[in-house]
Amino acid sequence: MHRNPICFARLPLAVAVRRSLTLSLGGVLSITPLAVLAQEETIDTGTTVVTATALKVDTPMVETPRPVSTVNREELDDRNVQQLDETFRYRSGVLSGHYGSDNNTNWFKIRGFDQATYLDGLRLYRIGYYQWLPETYGLERVEVFKGPASILYGEAPSGGLINAVSKRPTDEQRGEIDIQAGNRDHRQLGFDTSGPVTESGDVRYRVVGLYKERDGDLNDTENERVYFAPSLEWDLSDDTQLTLLASFQKDDGVPVNPFKLPYGTVEDTPLGKVDPQTNYGAPDYDKDERTQAAIGYEFKHQLDDTWKFEQDFRYSHLDLDLRSTYILSRIDEQTATRGHLQRDGEIDSFTIDNRMVGKWYTDRTENTLLFGVDYQDLSLDDKQFDSDFSGYDTVDIFDPQGDIVSVPDDQLERRQIDKEQLGFYVQDQLRIDDRWVLLGAVRYDQAETDSANRTTGTTERADDNQVSWSGGVMYLGNHGINPYLSYTESFETQTSVDDGGDLYEPLEGEQWELGVKFAPPTWDGYVTAAIFDLEQRNSLVTSSSGGRQEQSGKQTSQGFEVEGVGYLTDQLQLTAAYTYTDAEGEGGQRKSLIPRHQTSAWLDYDFEGAVVDGLKVGAGIRHVGESSGGSTIDVPSYTVGDAMARYDINESWTAQLNVNNITDEEYVASCESDFWCYYGESRSVIGSLKYNW
Repeated sequence: MHRNPICFARLPLAVAVRRSLTLSLGGVLSITPLAVLAQEETIDTGTTVVTATALKVDTPMVETPRPVSTVNREELDDRNVQQLDETFRYRSGVLSGHYGSDNNTNWFKIRGFDQATYLDGLRLYRIGYYQWLPETYGLERVEVFKGPASILYGEAPSGGLINAVSKRPTDEQRGEIDIQAGNRDHRQLGFDTSGPVTESGDVRYRVVGLYKERDGDLNDTENERVYFAPSLEWDLSDDTQLTLLASFQKDDGVPVNPFKLPYGTVEDTPLGKVDPQTNYGAPDYDKDERTQAAIGYEFKHQLDDTWKFEQDFRYSHLDLDLRSTYILSRIDEQTATRGHLQRDGEIDSFTIDNRMVGKWYTDRTENTLLFGVDYQDLSLDDKQFDSDFSGYDTVDIFDPQGDIVSVPDDQLERRQIDKEQLGFYVQDQLRIDDRWVLLGAVRYDQAETDSANRTTGTTERADDNQVSWSGGVMYLGNHGINPYLSYTESFETQTSVDDGGDLYEPLEGEQWELGVKFAPPTWDGYVTAAIFDLEQRNSLVTSSSGGRQEQSGKQTSQGFEVEGVGYLTDQLQLTAAYTYTDAEGEGGQRKSLIPRHQTSAWLDYDFEGAVVDGLKVGAGIRHVGESSGGSTIDVPSYTVGDAMARYDINESWTAQLNVNNITDEEYVASCESDFWCYYGESRSVIGSLKYNW
């Protein structure tokens, strides 16, 4: 790894990549028209899902020596998931909701660390407050890869990745209209139609659209969303297929800033507790206007009986105009300082992934070889303002009024960030005697980051070269009992700078995992259990004075996970999970936010064939153990319950009711660095009526 100042010559990465892309595209086009098949091919065999997320090749989840979980469309519908970070509430290893219900950010912690978000296997970049928000109504399923995942996806956080998979065209004509209403003035109208375009069915389409508005979980906050996603799939030949994917989404609202002080939340005061819905922002001045659009394609061409070529590409654009006010620190028993930030800019990015996959057999073996090259390019241009730690103004802790003085234009700093990454990877998966699975992979990345402050005229550059390794072994035992051992690595480049104006070093992670996956052939379900040891180096932590980020040494996370999804009877399905996480920061202190214990269980019962044929009911319980909020704060555990009921009125009409936090439990979800605490989401009630054809 080498880091150099701006005066050194720029490596000719972009030139080399653009030449390679031209050759790659030109070579494919000379053979056949552009074609694509979704990289994430999935076959649903009950609850045992065959997916390509973990390996970029189709492999049954229970025969993969890597930790992967999936939530499919049926479960998203049953729980009426509104935001991406609600998806894995009933899976192990994933913490969400620790900042309450945020209307402009999806928050996850996986095994105690941050994660990256992907859409259809391609990275969705997040830089500060510039975050792509996938609309859950437009998704077919969501997958989580737990732990370092740089081997196939390049630079990424140590916690792993979330991969959201878009809805695709269907072979048969179908459609639905979904109308919803609920508390917090929730209103939603969605439609989803798909089917063949031609009589032969070689061209298929899908169009998904949505209008949704809802108040936030804090007073005087809200969001309005318009979403539209068309797609087209074309079988150009028996060996070649093209899928075009596009989406447009516009959000307009007042942001939820869930920051509250320990004073009045976990700490008693002479003036009582702070109401969970208290908003310390400036609703008449704050705003969150976000427009995101993307267009891309996926390609797959079978060259012969052994080899196939795949190529995925996406261009995306994100425009953000954000003004956000939040509480900062206490002055006295009734007064606190407030901070304020602004972002006004846009991100343009494109990413392309080229893969060759070969598969061949002998009498005793099945070998799958994957090698590929991918390239990612991102450019951020924005104007920004951040108040210093002394605060922007003051606010009454128990009776905030919300007014704020506008930020003068000359206080906005102009920033430009350019980021490129070129990666080469090779992976081999060898299956021996239908008993042993051996997996080995290596990846080389070259990443360049330029961060320029156009107001001060300073620029910093980082050139990071990284080699990542991964390996695993699994034994396919009798009765579907498959023990495994795996090792993975990750690195994540940084776009922020320290107090001296230098870019932070990349974060590096590595993980060992020992586990077992159980999926007997006679049972529609699976159970997985694993122990893991995860370490991250060059971690960024909030300084003891608050606000400022420091690059520390290593952070560790060790733990145990178990989860299962399956049918106990033909009508009764159980989803259950337990997670133990011992996460520590530099010096062995316990990490903020991360509970040691999490457990959840959800039961579905379908009354098909009974007196109330067409009725399905479900109920779940989620328990999150106590967590640390810093050196002086302990956050109590909490338990909440969820429920749903759905009734198929006839073949076309379905009515459904979903209630989350059914008892309206008031609880502090987490605290952080002795400075801020966050209430958990209040009760959510949503009724829906769906028409299908």
